[in-house]
Amino acid sequence: MEIIKDGHIVANDWRHLSDDEALPEQAVTVSLLRWKNERDRLLACSVPLGLRLNSDDSLEEIADDLKYFSIIVLEFRQFTDGRSFSLARLLRERYGFNGELRARGDFLRDQMFFLSRVGVNAFEPNGSANAQELLPALQEFTVKYQAAVDVKEPLSRRRK
Repeated sequence: MEIIKDGHIVANDWRHLSDDEALPEQAVTVSLLRWKNERDRLLACSVPLGLRLNSDDSLEEIADDLKYFSIIVLEFRQFTDGRSFSLARLLRERYGFNGELRARGDFLRDQMFFLSRVGVNAFEPNGSANAQELLPALQEFTVKYQAAVDVKEPLSRRRK
């Protein structure tokens, strides 16, 4: 399956494990529940680790563990739930997460540009979406008026 990462279409190198699935010898993401239950065992593995978060998960309880993850996947169960936008911005600005931050699931093409503004740099749409058709959504706006993760000052302060 292809995803969009850093403005390019690339192969998805991560496998999303269910909570009862055995650990393979490849890069995997696990749920927050599995991380809490098997933290020490997962840290002992030699595979790259990623964490999947739902919009109602708390960042405070994993703040000290962010250094263990190469990727954090924000699960979009439905496009009308915007809490993952806040999670993305908090992960980047408050908690300093510098790894891959991926939106996965039921997000809309129209939301991709705004997700990139709050720090999401990878997109894994639902199976029916075409990455090639979604890619232009990241470039549809050329001027960014408000400050965000990607541009620290509003346009009014950048004008000379």
